[in-house]
Amino acid sequence: TLPSLRPGLPLGTLKAREACLDPAPQLWVPRRPHSRVPTKKKEEFRRYLERSGVIDALTKVLVGLYEEPEKPANALDFIKMTLGAPTGVDVDALKDENSQLRSKTNELETQLAEAKQKLEESGLITKED
Repeated sequence: TLPSLRPGLPLGTLKAREACLDPAPQLWVPRRPHSRVPTKKKEEFRRYLERSGVIDALTKVLVGLYEEPEKPANALDFIKMTLGAPTGVDVDALKDENSQLRSKTNELETQLAEAKQKLEESGLITKED
């Protein structure tokens, strides 16, 4: 048999579909109670997004996408472009290059320190130079 629904809820509503009762009618339990009651952490995160302007920016972008007469083939690219993200950039390649450059910088700094130490030991420069 089908579970009975909470009285007073129209059958087509989301609440009606989620409001299935246990065999004992007084025990109504929503399917996902964690999503209904915001936790302190969720509420703090929401306020952070509001303060930093993220919610407003995303709302404007989504409204712009909604009002676009011809919907773009790739909605994610549209959102990135509207938010100002660079297009056609290979992020992984940039990360690899950054890693290589950091490694090279560390190597050169080590070589410079060694060269300064040799010059100090030979008496050609003092520590203040």
